[in-house]
Order: sequence, then C-alpha cells, then structure tokens
Amino acid sequence: MKKIMNPRLMLIASMAIFGTLGPFVRNIPVSSGELALYRALLAAILLVFFLIVTGQKIPLKKIKREVPLLLASGIAMGINWILLFEAYKYTTVSVATLSYYFAPVIVTVVCPILFKEKLTVKQIVCFIMSTVGLVMITGVADSGGESNVKGIMFGLGAAFFYASVVLFNKFIRNVDGIHRTFLQFIAAILVLLPYVIFTSGITLGGMNTKGWVNLLIVGLIHTGITYCMYFSSLKELPGQKAAILSYIDPLVAVVISVTVLGETMTLWQIIGGALILGFTLWNEISPKNKIK
Repeated sequence: MKKIMNPRLMLIASMAIFGTLGPFVRNIPVSSGELALYRALLAAILLVFFLIVTGQKIPLKKIKREVPLLLASGIAMGINWILLFEAYKYTTVSVATLSYYFAPVIVTVVCPILFKEKLTVKQIVCFIMSTVGLVMITGVADSGGESNVKGIMFGLGAAFFYASVVLFNKFIRNVDGIHRTFLQFIAAILVLLPYVIFTSGITLGGMNTKGWVNLLIVGLIHTGITYCMYFSSLKELPGQKAAILSYIDPLVAVVISVTVLGETMTLWQIIGGALILGFTLWNEISPKNKIK
C-alpha cells in the first residue's frame, strides 16, 4: 500500500471516502443489522484476498491471549454500525455524523478512569464545550422534532460503541492493524449473523440493482479497501497528524448532506457542529508536538 500511495494521501482519501457513506447507505433497502452484516462479510472477503496477495499470515499463537479483546471490539464495531445506520434513517446525514463524532469526547472522559490518567484543564474545557455543541445539535434551541432527536440518540449510541472499539484497541498490543481489522470483522460477523436471522432475516432476494450496486460499494470500497488504506497510513503517520486529518470525514459528510442530499441544518446545529469538531480537534493538538 505505501508503495502505491503516500501515507498522508491514503489517509486523506480514506477519510473523504468515509464521509460519503451516508447517501449509499440510504439506497440499500435492508435493515440496519442486515446491512452491517453484509458490510462486515464483504470487507472480510476482500481482506482475505489482500492478505493472500501481500503474503501476510495471522500469527494466531502470538495473539491468542488477545482474542477475547478482539472479539469484544468486533462485537462493539458491529453494534456501532447498526446504530449509525439507524441514525441515518431518522435524521440528516450531517447531524448523524456530528453526533457520531462525539466519540473522541467519550474516550477523553473514560481514559482517566481506565488508564489512571489525569484530566487537564484543557481536556475539561473541551469536554464541556463539545457537550454544549451536542446540546445545540439536538435542537434544544430550535427543535427538529421527535424523529430528529431519535436519530441523534442513535448517533450517540454509535459514538459510544465506536469509543468502545478505540478503548479495546488500546489494550491490544500484539496484533497489526490489518490483522486486527480482519479479526474484528470476523467477530462482527459471528455476532451479527444470529442477530439478523432472528430479527429481520435475510432479504437480499428482494433487492433491486440499485441496492446491490450501493451494497457492493459500501462493503468493498467504504469498508474493505478504505479500511486497508486507513490502517496502512496510520502505521506511517504521527498520531497527531492522523487525528487532525480524520476530521475530513465529518466535514465531507456535512458537505454531501447539504449539497447532494439537499438536507438543511439550522444555525444552532451549525454552531453546535463547529463546537464539537473544533474543541475535539483542539483536544487532539499538543503544543509540544507541532505539525510540520
């Protein structure tokens, strides 16, 4: 991967692709659980080919102690997808994405508890201001209706489980990025398959050509290829630079929501979104390690 494209360009491209997920998801007429299952399945198949072509083998003996954490993170990933897809159904793509990007704030608050880290004044300020931004997005000042609030709640639920994936990964030290992602997809499949069978069931037979095309794009491009690009680039980039570039995702999502889907945002939601992205970004920037 790194021979084909510069790591920085790979990360920029992967974040931009992630930001276009919403419109494709809306064109796939299956339940959120079923879509999450197909996304994991298609991506896992693609990663199998990627691992074979690149000659990579998963060191199962070396990572066996971390299998429970991989399973837990994979389950959290699957639930995260289900909730995010539900959020897209009840509110705009931009509001769902901005709610979802509350995840870094959750990580910031939980890390001192799990890793005995001290919260700095800066982190406390970022948490408070991001929370204010979230309140503004929910429409307290300009209510967007019950459906909008329900979508935001699903977005926050997705943020919680995405934060769980991030926290689980902090404990996983002996598994490379691509191997980790593949095993997490497998874990997600194992939990999503029985869930889908006992809830919505398999409904692929009734899907039209448009749905199939969008499903393949979401599974192969948004998940399989883009996750490979994402984790390959993370190996080569400083953490701070990667964190800053990750904000391309919500910015692209907001632009797509407004320009392509024709969705609107109130002034309060725009200000709230700016507060969330601005203060979570500021929280990622360390004055000791300036970006060059």
